[in-house]
Amino acid sequence: MDKTAPKQHFFRSISVQRENVTINRYFFRSKSVHFSAKAGIFLTFPEHIRPVDAPAVIKREKKAAFFRSKPVHSFGFFRILCIVKSLHYNTYMAGKIKDMSLIKQVLQLKQLGESNRGISRKLFINKETVNNYIKTVRLNGWTYEELLGKDDPGLDRMFHAGNPAYSDPRMDYFLSRLPYYKEQLGNPKLHVTRQLLYEEYKQACPGGYSKSQFYFHLKQNLVAQKDCTAVLTETYNPGEKLMVDFAGDKLGYVDAETGETVKVEVFVACMPYSDYTYVVCVPSQKTEDFIFAIRMCLEHLGGVPPILTPDNLKSAVISNDRHEPRLNKALEDMGNHYHFVVLPCDPKRPTQKAPVEDKVKTTYNRIYAKLRNRTFHSIIELNRAVWEQLSLFNKTRMQKRPYSREERFHAMEADRLNPLPASIYEMKYYAELQVQSNCFVELRHDKTTHFYSVPYMHVGKKALVIFTRSVVNIYVDGILAASHRRSHEYGHTYVKSHLASNCRAIMERSAAYYVAWASNVSPGCREYIAEVFNPERTNRPEEVYYKLCAAIISLSRKYERALIDKTCRQCLECRVFSYRKFEAILKRNSLQEPADEPAFRFDAPTPTNHENMRGSAYFG
Repeated sequence: MDKTAPKQHFFRSISVQRENVTINRYFFRSKSVHFSAKAGIFLTFPEHIRPVDAPAVIKREKKAAFFRSKPVHSFGFFRILCIVKSLHYNTYMAGKIKDMSLIKQVLQLKQLGESNRGISRKLFINKETVNNYIKTVRLNGWTYEELLGKDDPGLDRMFHAGNPAYSDPRMDYFLSRLPYYKEQLGNPKLHVTRQLLYEEYKQACPGGYSKSQFYFHLKQNLVAQKDCTAVLTETYNPGEKLMVDFAGDKLGYVDAETGETVKVEVFVACMPYSDYTYVVCVPSQKTEDFIFAIRMCLEHLGGVPPILTPDNLKSAVISNDRHEPRLNKALEDMGNHYHFVVLPCDPKRPTQKAPVEDKVKTTYNRIYAKLRNRTFHSIIELNRAVWEQLSLFNKTRMQKRPYSREERFHAMEADRLNPLPASIYEMKYYAELQVQSNCFVELRHDKTTHFYSVPYMHVGKKALVIFTRSVVNIYVDGILAASHRRSHEYGHTYVKSHLASNCRAIMERSAAYYVAWASNVSPGCREYIAEVFNPERTNRPEEVYYKLCAAIISLSRKYERALIDKTCRQCLECRVFSYRKFEAILKRNSLQEPADEPAFRFDAPTPTNHENMRGSAYFG
């Protein structure tokens, strides 16, 4: 500052360059006062304004320097000022931590051989402050090169490490009472507050901590019990994850037949990188509906992300172990079909899927709220309305980004998804059944029983049956033994080659079967068997005559075919369709000679030389 001709000088109270001016006092403003430098006015200032070495009453000096601390209106030599006694130090408040750049300047000047007093004059800081810094360096054995090589935070830590509160004698009594405080505050049934504990503390220790300090140390000791937990701000890669969850609140529709309101679950999925969202309503949170919702979501996305992150619901996780969760077999099969892995979030605190949790809240605001006054009569109608609002939400520009969720998804994630498989996934069910003696396994599901055949050599063995809504595969000893189309009705499904010969003969019985067999015996037998099953002759079921036909087959093995053919013609002419009568006629025909055939006689040979005759001489 330049010297001025008048005896009064005006300065700013902010940092300025110092000029050697021969004065006895510096004047600056700490609170609003008016005084005259020429008048003999005695001013008394509060204790918190005066410096320690300033007298309680400051008299007027002949020469004075006026400092202007902020713009004020002035007239003549009257100013709003405050008086402090200081000869060389004017800009730094006492007790305030110095900037690290200033400490480095102190160290540099000391390294160059400057005295503490010289450093104080050049840097406008108190000499005692310089002495304390230099003393701290010497006591700790630090070198100037080491300190100047530190960055500002490291240097600040070395010079201002702080003093522990445990050196305060009041801390001893506080620590002795701390277990009692913890016990009282930890029991909610006691309804004890910190204010009540502080009142008891002040009664027992009047010279102890103030209320703010008591609360502070109490909080510090309670916080120290907890482990330090860091929160990771997770970053996501495009097209890497799909996070799924069910909303807590449900939507519903009115049943058109009963008039009752049917509540449905709301499935929410989110691609965390683009925030692209998918919502669908399903009847429940069962495994079948959960698998269906995921399949619908993947088809909506047009691809498969490598990782699926669900919650710990039973449809996804059977045992929610934190380190090795046991997944639902159906979800594992779906992952194998679509080629994604399932990484469920931790139990109790699902922090790994925060984006989809936020999307659940958004679903409440953007979909639930807009559909609150509408009535639906089917889950299909409800889903159409939900998808309409969902499309508007995904196409809306985000507040802090210049694009919409749908634009971001198609630009960054759609091309990075794995392709969908050629076939649609069907949920698999598992059952361990035993192959019965009739070469069938009995499968019961959805209150329906159906029998499926297995090759007869596996009778009595355990079979693993894996079935879907359309296919039933039967494995025996780890080998696919049979495969059938799924039937949802009661009955039997079999392959002829699976049955044993005796079972096959029984299973293959029919009118056509017996007629075809009779054709191989004789034409008459064929005509008779065909007439047996003739619907114009009888209205009885075919099974009634199976035993008759089986008996004729048995008789054909004992008698000649001609005799069987004759008997069949006679029974057909006489309209005989009884086994007993057929057998009696057959036996009678077997005893009678045929009229048109020569009788078979046994004639002894006639000798020509009569050598066999002994003659009369033999008896003479």
